Amino acid sequence: MRPTLTLFDPTAPRRESDAGSSVAKPAITGLAGKVVGFIDNAKPNFGLLADDLGELLMSRYGVARVIKRRKPSASVPAKPEVIEELTGECDVIIAGSGD
Repeated sequence: MRPTLTLFDPTAPRRESDAGSSVAKPAITGLAGKVVGFIDNAKPNFGLLADDLGELLMSRYGVARVIKRRKPSASVPAKPEVIEELTGECDVIIAGSGD
């Protein structure tokens, strides 16, 4: 007998605002001139990866700015004010893990 394998889809459904319209930003077609945010989950090496990736995104793909914020621990969610700041300023946000 084969063991059961359960797969989880990590994508979340779009949320609706109070007015009924989607609060998600439209898809972007390129990175030139965009602002990219990183949420560092405080695991070892993600900060180094985010630094290198941020430099690469700016030099090769024309990203205008990179914003990095660090969570106090991998076991807690990012603070609401960090989420609010990044969603207000960034076109793309990458939440990462490193070890």
